[in-house]
Amino acid sequence: MSSDADDPSLYRGIPRHVAIIMDGNGRWANARRLPRVAGHRAGVEAVKAVVRACGAHRVEALTLFAFSSENWRRPEEEVGMLMGLFMSALDSQVRKLHENNIRLSIIGDRRAFSDALQQRIGDAEALTGANTGLHLVVAANYGGRWDLTQAARRIAESVRRGELLPEQVDEATVHRHLSLAHLPEPDLFIRTGGEQRVSNFLLWQLAYTELYFTDTLWPDFDAAQFDRALAFYATRQRRFGRTGEQVRDAHSATARPAAAARVGA
Repeated sequence: MSSDADDPSLYRGIPRHVAIIMDGNGRWANARRLPRVAGHRAGVEAVKAVVRACGAHRVEALTLFAFSSENWRRPEEEVGMLMGLFMSALDSQVRKLHENNIRLSIIGDRRAFSDALQQRIGDAEALTGANTGLHLVVAANYGGRWDLTQAARRIAESVRRGELLPEQVDEATVHRHLSLAHLPEPDLFIRTGGEQRVSNFLLWQLAYTELYFTDTLWPDFDAAQFDRALAFYATRQRRFGRTGEQVRDAHSATARPAAAARVGA
């Protein structure tokens, strides 16, 4: 596994990978005396705005927490509505994602979903799988503890089959078995709605992520709000255990050749 700390792109000011907990749909609806479903539908429009903003800023990956493994505890009517909204969003938006060269992946335990929804997820991933633009990841029936548990189970099975020795299990082994093993770890985490916790989202992957919290409810989170989060990220010095002086020296070393190339041009 390559180290994010050795990647000079982390000093560009634009994150490669953004992860978002989209919180506040229900409160947005309640404040307007609307049914909660209205808030979730408005939240879909906010997703579209942020996807466009990521494309404009050349963010490589965007991971959205759409439905946690704990959300099954919500009222049955709301859960059913969320599943229906997920289905309709796949039906109406996947073709547009494909036309815009966006790759869609769904992470989480799909076994709890209906056969029809699982089929649509598979079809969407197959259609967009070769796209090379923004990689949009939707976490649905996902939990960070579930992610670590399924990774541990798969590693244990490899050990049982004799394919792996216990002493060979290291951080890189765990990383390879997690849901986002194919992507760089998130550089920026955003949570809307005023809460300041990660709520069982990407527990392993957020170890060195910059955390940004805003009181803005998700349906009101637009491109301008996203730019504010990026401005916050640009102020952060990502040290990964190094001193500030080491980070500045590394940044200067990578900046000098680029400046020289521009002069030569």
